[in-house]
Amino acid sequence: MFGRSRRLTPVVAALLALTAVLAGCSRVDRNTTAATGATDQGPATEVRLGYFPNMTHAPAIIGVDKGYYQAQLGSTTLTTQTFNSGTDEANALLGGSLDIGFIGSGPAINAFTKSEGKIQVISGAVSGGAELVVEPGISTPDQLKGKTIATPSLGNTQDVSLKKWLAGNKLTGQVNVANMDNPVTFNAFRTGSVDGGWLPEPWASQLVLDAGAKVLVDEKSLWPQGLFPTTVVVVRTQFLQQHPETVQAVLKGTIAAIDWASANRSAAEAAVNDGIQKLTHQTLSQAVLDRAFDEITLSADPDSKTFPQLAQDSVTAGVVKTAANLKGFLDLRPLNAVLSQQHKPTIDAAGLESQ
Repeated sequence: MFGRSRRLTPVVAALLALTAVLAGCSRVDRNTTAATGATDQGPATEVRLGYFPNMTHAPAIIGVDKGYYQAQLGSTTLTTQTFNSGTDEANALLGGSLDIGFIGSGPAINAFTKSEGKIQVISGAVSGGAELVVEPGISTPDQLKGKTIATPSLGNTQDVSLKKWLAGNKLTGQVNVANMDNPVTFNAFRTGSVDGGWLPEPWASQLVLDAGAKVLVDEKSLWPQGLFPTTVVVVRTQFLQQHPETVQAVLKGTIAAIDWASANRSAAEAAVNDGIQKLTHQTLSQAVLDRAFDEITLSADPDSKTFPQLAQDSVTAGVVKTAANLKGFLDLRPLNAVLSQQHKPTIDAAGLESQ
């Protein structure tokens, strides 16, 4: 018995060694699969897309209205949901009831942080298009003391911008900030319930042209070259890994909407007005549409280099205690793949991509 056991030892050792090698290879393969997104399950049966009834979400409104998304998605069903609050949309993404969303830069950062990197920015959409508009008698920051200024929601992009600006003017705690849906702010301003608002387009233009407000601060004046990402496109990372073709289809639809709007401004204004009317039951005047479109820039470039400052702004505004670590915040590979296919310049992630 003893002699037989000694003769089998080399065989057993070899088998154990082979098992270890195979196990090691298996671990490497699993890691490689996770890193390369080899969990690709093909086109999704359905993609759930979120956006706002705002001019600053024009690519989404146009993409839906003109059928650019469905044309690229083929047999994949497009289900849309609209929001008035970046916080609500971020919660929908975090809860898994939304796959891709057009959202403000502030809520995008918050969603990335809360999800521990499981929600990422994959494209820009709109730059600019936000202003602090106030009653005509207000011409200096100090005159805002004791006044009430509206923002779309607590912690949203415009809410952070206002509170940062108030902090910079030593007005923190001296101005009342009221959070309300954008369409509601118009009537609140006309009845005197609020004295102004830091608002995205077209609601800032509506207050100026239809309610007699004046511009106290154009947010463009606070940024180099006047560029800052008002709206970006985010995705649940799991959805991107499982359905990269579907994500690219949505990006192609977004780029098609941007290109069409750039070449057909009047028709684009009409399409956005129609989309907003369907969603809010409000029709905007041509003057409001013209002014609002003048204030925005439609682009797939998310202005990557601005995000560290935006993360710090949330701290200055008192929305969060520490600035978010944005490593991995951007995944522009799907976008750049589409841009390369279309022979367009690719976009730099400014060091915020995943390794």
